[in-house]
Amino acid sequence: MKYNNTNRSVIVPLLMAVALVAGILIGIYLPGRNSAPQQSGFRARNDKINSILNIIESDYVDTVNRAELVEAAIPSILKKLDPHSVYIPAKDLQRANEPLQGNFDGIGISFNMLTDTILVISTIPGGPSEKIGLMAGDKIIYVNDSLVAGKQISDEKVMGMLKGPRGTVVKIKLLRKGYRELIPFEITRDKIPIASVDVSYMINGRTGYIKINNFAMTTFDEFMKSLKELKSHGMTQLILDLRENSGGVMEAAIKIANQFLKEGQMIVYTLGRSQPKTEARATGKGEFETGDLVLLIDEYSASASEILAGAIQDNDRGTIIGRRSFGKGLVQEPVPFADGSGMRLTIARYYTPTGRSIQKPYNNGFDEYYDDLNSRYEHGEFEVSDSIHFADSLKFTTPAGKTVYGGGGIMPDVFIPVDTTGRSTYFLAVRPLIYRFALNYTENKRETLQKYTEAGEMEKYLDKQGLLDQFTEFASKNGVRKDPAGLNLSGKIIYIQLKAYIARNILDTKGFYPIWKELDTTLKYAIEYLNK
Repeated sequence: MKYNNTNRSVIVPLLMAVALVAGILIGIYLPGRNSAPQQSGFRARNDKINSILNIIESDYVDTVNRAELVEAAIPSILKKLDPHSVYIPAKDLQRANEPLQGNFDGIGISFNMLTDTILVISTIPGGPSEKIGLMAGDKIIYVNDSLVAGKQISDEKVMGMLKGPRGTVVKIKLLRKGYRELIPFEITRDKIPIASVDVSYMINGRTGYIKINNFAMTTFDEFMKSLKELKSHGMTQLILDLRENSGGVMEAAIKIANQFLKEGQMIVYTLGRSQPKTEARATGKGEFETGDLVLLIDEYSASASEILAGAIQDNDRGTIIGRRSFGKGLVQEPVPFADGSGMRLTIARYYTPTGRSIQKPYNNGFDEYYDDLNSRYEHGEFEVSDSIHFADSLKFTTPAGKTVYGGGGIMPDVFIPVDTTGRSTYFLAVRPLIYRFALNYTENKRETLQKYTEAGEMEKYLDKQGLLDQFTEFASKNGVRKDPAGLNLSGKIIYIQLKAYIARNILDTKGFYPIWKELDTTLKYAIEYLNK
């Protein structure tokens, strides 16, 4: 299995935590055993790393932990290669692999913190919490006899307490509306699926929408289920949203591209110093080879997302809409170690069907590499496409004669700037309060809201509740004075966000995205584009 992603949550801290095992000695030193000039019969040590570690372990002034030195040295070595060859310690490997495997071991709930209390937003269908009777709206007070309410515990620590090996038991006590006493539960942890398809639904009578958040081993099956369901509802044109998708399992992207292309068309090929050229071509058995197709990308769409977008663009199969993608064209292979740690080593570059490498340069250092998005923003690239310039040497041509470029991401066919309209000072001040209000509102109205099973139905109800007036009063009580001018500019944004978050608290993503689309200028343009 090969990986293509830019998930920095584990990678960046490891890269930055670099310690040098071998350095230059300055000042007073004692001659070592081999400090004299080399004489006849002396055999040089070729394995310098092990030699240094052996000498440190035997002769260093203080006691050292050899394993810790090794752990510090490996990231330093890999940092000399490329930004995506990384070492992952045993304690982090399982968590790093979970998004790629498409599952984790836990109790199967979605939660949020409501005034320092763990509030169950939803239970995973078929998961252990649902089976044993946990419900949305339950408030977890104790976990394994430890009081967690009112302790300002981080989400990370909560997940650490609730997640654990499959088959183990976690004990909780929760407060449920209508009950005076705490209710105890013993939940046996199990495999919990991580959905990589955020949502799929019909935008109108013929346009389907699928949003993929990453590429895991389960993504293709999720995608096919969504695609077939949308086709059964009359879909003839599809919007596939890859924005903020940092990549993942390369094979998943290839399989999805195969659903859109005709037999024999190139999807991608890879090539490395010790890796022969390997091609992936369409089989001609795709489920959506002829319908109108749009892909949405942005600056956070990377690697496997770029493979899929590149295959569609280079084969003139669909239209890419959005902003220039991240620019990662390297392929990693997992290398496990006996102690449970692992390495992801770059073994090849991938190339789009026209022969493009879209890997952006990293020869000026990793800090500059990862700061590239900030540089793009400062140069105005998120707002004006004319600020983006490619060298003629990076120019390629598709079979239909369209010009495309390599050397730093996928440039969309249609550029859509970042939408900054309606962002008033008042909006920025109340922004942190929007979700808090939505969570409180959901708790107070849960019984009524649970009657609605579709986003449209719930939105009609919410439109009659005077949400914006209630929110401005809530914001005033939390220190943000009502601002008529700010509301005039930002009221629509605040109102739609309130409705979307409330709907998500009840209906999850299928409630959130259909409402949020009214704020999504890129998606709205894609819909208009297909309608034309």
